[in-house]
Amino acid sequence: MAVGLGSELQSPPSDTVSSVAFSRFDAASLLVSSWDKYVDAQCVRLYDAHANALLYTYTHEAAVLSAAFAGPNAAVSGGLDKSLRYVDLTTGQLEILGGHDDALGKKKVKSVVSDVESGLIASGSWDKTVKLYDLRKPDRLVAAHTHPHKVHSMDSSHGKLVVATADRLYFIYDMRNLGSPLIEERTGQLKMMTRCVACMPNGEGYATASIEGRVSVEFFDNSEESQKRKYAFKCHREKQDGIEIVHPVNALAFHPIHGTFASGGTDGNVSIWDGLNKKRLKQYEGYPAGISALGFSRDGSMLAVGSSYTFEAGEIQDRPVDRIFIREIGENEARPKSVANATTA
Repeated sequence: MAVGLGSELQSPPSDTVSSVAFSRFDAASLLVSSWDKYVDAQCVRLYDAHANALLYTYTHEAAVLSAAFAGPNAAVSGGLDKSLRYVDLTTGQLEILGGHDDALGKKKVKSVVSDVESGLIASGSWDKTVKLYDLRKPDRLVAAHTHPHKVHSMDSSHGKLVVATADRLYFIYDMRNLGSPLIEERTGQLKMMTRCVACMPNGEGYATASIEGRVSVEFFDNSEESQKRKYAFKCHREKQDGIEIVHPVNALAFHPIHGTFASGGTDGNVSIWDGLNKKRLKQYEGYPAGISALGFSRDGSMLAVGSSYTFEAGEIQDRPVDRIFIREIGENEARPKSVANATTA
């Protein structure tokens, strides 16, 4: 059984951790993006989480906001430097796939997704667009879609891409159908700005989180029976002198085997939730800063936790040191209640 906060990775970023992503191709490779360009120009890092070793780094010209594995030895990443980059992690070969440009000439890649089912790479931006790339095509860019508001977060599962934008809107695309990809536009259950979205590994739906200390669970199936299952709940809150303090929820990650999910907030706590039974299974408290990113390994045995100050209170003195923890997940820690009970009965 895992205890404490987990093992702290050596050679962490020296500024805010923006994303953590385990490889779906092996058990231990971990990709980390961050804001630390201005310190040592190493914005994307590849680790062996089992060995606690930094294996490789590559640079952007400015802070990196999102990174993902695009193959066993390849990564895609984007951020504030006007580019979506594809990098071979063995040779270092770099290809600029594209970028995002608004009317003011500004480019910012906010979120990057590499989808297994469709084989496509998606990038979303504050310029209100989502672009789809196919590395199998000579012309990499195969589609572009404009939305009414900035893109805040994206995730995909089973070929479906969920795009969370400002004004609580969600756009659901079928990445396998480029001729008519938009399936649906929805307004979310949560009342405040979306921080993140994560898709269920079984492809049935997704979870979203917001700055108001709430999480919602949604389902793709629009039948009345299915939509009765959706709900929202409060989390990452605490009482101080009789006053409730609400913490933004910055990160969500689904367990790839059990379908339960983790949430992380600016309170420095991580919770594991049984979404179907609407129960909290575990809470890991006391990380040295707010939780900025979460990611499970492909077999669910490890949870990567990015611990960073995310400027929810603006500039502060004595910012906590940015850290990444690898927490081993015990056999029953992330099992749904019914499964865990059946196993131990």
